[in-house]
Amino acid sequence: MLCLSFSNVQAAEKELNVGFIYVSPIGDAGWSYAHDLGRLGLEGMPGVKTSYVEAVAEGPDSERVMQNMARKGYDIIFATSFGYMDPMLKVAKQFPNIRFMHCSGFKTADNMGNYFGRMYQARYLSGMVAGGMTKSKTIGYVAAFPIPEVIRGINAFTLGVQAVNPEATVRVVWTKTWYDPATEKEAAKSLLDVGADVIAQHQDSPGPQEAAQEKGVYSIGYNSDMSAFAPKAHLTAPIWNWAPFYRNVIEQVRQGTWKAESVWPGMETGIVDLAPFGTMVPKDLQDKVMAAKAEIVAGKNKIFVGPIKDQKGTVKIADGVVAPDTDLLGMTWFVQGVVGTTE
Repeated sequence: MLCLSFSNVQAAEKELNVGFIYVSPIGDAGWSYAHDLGRLGLEGMPGVKTSYVEAVAEGPDSERVMQNMARKGYDIIFATSFGYMDPMLKVAKQFPNIRFMHCSGFKTADNMGNYFGRMYQARYLSGMVAGGMTKSKTIGYVAAFPIPEVIRGINAFTLGVQAVNPEATVRVVWTKTWYDPATEKEAAKSLLDVGADVIAQHQDSPGPQEAAQEKGVYSIGYNSDMSAFAPKAHLTAPIWNWAPFYRNVIEQVRQGTWKAESVWPGMETGIVDLAPFGTMVPKDLQDKVMAAKAEIVAGKNKIFVGPIKDQKGTVKIADGVVAPDTDLLGMTWFVQGVVGTTE
């Protein structure tokens, strides 16, 4: 269980050098921006020095950046993209005295842990908002790569849509990129062209939000509150608050209690949340969503509870069964109501 209580750090302790690696620019207003806000949350801790490298491609480039940080004697290195997993595992084995943390992956080593948040919980809530606001009953979803993290989020979003609007469908377009504003915006336009009147996204830029506003329809952001980019369209967004998590990890390192493990905290910690509602969201829908949030925080709504069918109508989660984390982490199929393929 993640503990979010922090003790004071004595300034006299050895300075900790903490490195962050981002897949996109920190000005993306999305994924890397949210992680960098978490990094900035460490800046006020005595004896902690942070630095980052942004826009690092997954693969050999990320391995080179990690090795450079390790050779410079960083105490802990955070790599914040799925495709950094294998490069980090390789570098971690080369530097056994340095602590490594990988975001969104599943592999660990003696000195390498991984972490993520149960963003699917906030996705479900944002789906309820989208389901309550659509008139065409067609919701578009601009998605990066067909990996379990993204598929799980689309499924949770769709379940949220169906909770308030059973007849609505979610159409998915893959961009095969984490950060490409032009491509993301064009993908959103393609969904608008087939009748979507709400656009959601698993992308790093506000491009899809801008496309929705230009068309005069609604949107659901991601990673951070993107309302400034599309104030007339932005309904809400599933958002990250990484600062408490990063401070907790630093405390564990300070106290000698850090260990390589997989952690997956949820809404009860505040690490994942929902951005403020746009003024266009009716009060009764807001109340319904906030009631659902309270149930999730209290552990009363696990979201992936059967019966849940896939696109072909096959029961994938039996009646009354709560899908185990292992199944959620390896999810490669779409729920009924999603239009699109997992390829």
